[in-house]
Amino acid sequence: MNTHSTPQRPRRRLRQATALAAAASVAGSILLGTPAAQANLPADPPSSTMPAPTPGFPLPTNHTQQAYDPAADFTSKWTRADAKQIMAQSNPNVAPGQNSMSPNVTMPEIPKDFPAMNDDVWVWDTWSLTDENANQISYKGWDVIFSLVADRHEGYGFDQRHWNARIGYFFRKTNADPAKDKWNYGGHLFLDNTSIGNTEWSGSTRLMQGNKINVFYTATTFYDVAERNAGGGGIAPDAAIAKTLGNIHANQNGVTFDGFQHTKLLEPDGKLYQNKTQNPGFAFRDPYTFADPAHPGKTFMVFEGNTGGTRGSYKCKQEDLGYAPGDPNAETLAQVNSTGAWYQTANVGLAVADNKDLTKWSFLPPILSANCVNDQTERPQIFIQNENGKNKYYLFTISHQFTYADGMRGPDGVYGFVGNGVRSDYQPVNNSGLALGSPTDLNMQANAPEGPDPRQNGRQFQAYSHYVQPGGLVQSFIDNVDGVRGGSLSPTVKMNFKAGVTQVDRSFGKNGLGPFGYLPTNVRVGGEGHYK
Repeated sequence: MNTHSTPQRPRRRLRQATALAAAASVAGSILLGTPAAQANLPADPPSSTMPAPTPGFPLPTNHTQQAYDPAADFTSKWTRADAKQIMAQSNPNVAPGQNSMSPNVTMPEIPKDFPAMNDDVWVWDTWSLTDENANQISYKGWDVIFSLVADRHEGYGFDQRHWNARIGYFFRKTNADPAKDKWNYGGHLFLDNTSIGNTEWSGSTRLMQGNKINVFYTATTFYDVAERNAGGGGIAPDAAIAKTLGNIHANQNGVTFDGFQHTKLLEPDGKLYQNKTQNPGFAFRDPYTFADPAHPGKTFMVFEGNTGGTRGSYKCKQEDLGYAPGDPNAETLAQVNSTGAWYQTANVGLAVADNKDLTKWSFLPPILSANCVNDQTERPQIFIQNENGKNKYYLFTISHQFTYADGMRGPDGVYGFVGNGVRSDYQPVNNSGLALGSPTDLNMQANAPEGPDPRQNGRQFQAYSHYVQPGGLVQSFIDNVDGVRGGSLSPTVKMNFKAGVTQVDRSFGKNGLGPFGYLPTNVRVGGEGHYK
């Protein structure tokens, strides 16, 4: 594909709210070269260091970050010893309902009077038009994003949006002012009744050669939508990972799509990845594809899964606990297996494309498991960042507080892991895995956004479904801000990270909050188009 750069400008930290429009222009002009890298536009380094061990808590598991062949039979463990660090780094003495987490990993508070992104549809999981290296693409002068949407006026509630989800798209000019100019809603990406399944869940979108795009998505089929919309239901859905090849068009009026041809790619095998028969609540979704500079010519996919096997048949193992021998604060295997922690079996799956058309794929073993720690590792991404001349691989995923296993506690937010390759002995960032969470009092019990405890921090569910962008910008959607339900994109925040340490950049935007729905592009393609 052709790229068009403007004169180089030094990359600098984005500090003032008044500079955000200029920042968008700068980001839009950066051209990433093909050499060394094919790494993402890096985040700024944090000023903090790795948190020290906390007395009275077990030590985290020692992870080497060693890289393995992508096809190797090695799966890194996010252990209970690792996840215990979330509470070790939390303040046990805050007043009830305050934030107990370090400011370094706490998202700034979103105001209750947030604007609606669109009056006709709720908007949640969102991603950008990208290339195979996760560069965010401006196409002929237009920025394009894709979101799960559901009709606000069909009579069902915000929490019923999941089984009414479609992929919609939005666009605006690359030189727009992100603090003032709204995204234009283009409607549903696919024509009605043309996608695989009756519900479209999250994925990723890649620009191919010319004006071709590949949309990878989760094809989910619910058999009881009406019952669910009425507050009942419960029939297990089907889920498959699918893709569709179509065309993108742009003119002075905006962006349109057509020509989509859908292909089913993968269904859970029941061995590496749990299927519907084994667990009606199985997870198999959120395909994210990428090229790995260490393996030229290959295309990989990460996705959310669960460890294969009938629900409840798994029993926790010592490697899931991850405690050092003789650690006086460690749990015993018998203690953990007496709690039902073995019901939580999240993993991050890996697949490899078998052809250049990306229509045939093969499963590889999971790259991360959270057995006996958590049951959901949603929307995984691989973020490759050059650090001191060497590519480091960050695996980012999102999870909920209510999906943790017994004896574990953590907020809704971003979780991260760093290694030397796509398959690594991943080290959890900050020694815990927690990279960025909504303000939460972790001393209180977990609850859910549709029924939060009024004694809890009112912003514990303010944002979810975070998407890490080039430069460490993080986009999410608003769920529940102190009782006000969302369905719009959150203010973008900036996360600085390096060497496995993350830190919220509160100098970005206004007290750490950038514009709502800020997903700037960093590569221009498609010819001169409407660039001025």
